[in-house]
Amino acid sequence: MNRRSQIRIAALLLALVAVRSAAAESRVIEMTGTDALQFSVKRIEAKPGESLTIRLTTISKMAKTEMAHNFVVLASGANADSFAMAGSMARKTDYIPEAKRDQILANSALAGGGETVEVTFTAPAEPGDYTYLCTFPGHFVAGMKGILAVQ
Repeated sequence: MNRRSQIRIAALLLALVAVRSAAAESRVIEMTGTDALQFSVKRIEAKPGESLTIRLTTISKMAKTEMAHNFVVLASGANADSFAMAGSMARKTDYIPEAKRDQILANSALAGGGETVEVTFTAPAEPGDYTYLCTFPGHFVAGMKGILAVQ
């Protein structure tokens, strides 16, 4: 292995360490989603620019095709009702509407019963209230939503 290859490998290792350090510095919020169509956490308070990891576990005995949950944070100004409606019809993309991706600040994958998913993201720099929701059909309407309060 020549000197140039050694330098490239060292640079890649340093980058990997930096990414792992950033993830390790995230504040982890554990929450559950249930058959009652509710998140266990309805409000998350964060500082502007804070790194957050949302760890969502679905508690259900139903099949994933019948009951699953995700976590989606919407951008400021996004219409949550419209987004949820579009999401409920986006089965092929796990209920994330492609036409509205620009309205998403962060989203997790779907978690079926007994599964845990997580998403790490940076809270917006702009203080305010940001809606988070589950886009599985009917869940938002049933109350599966919350507020990310950036202050």
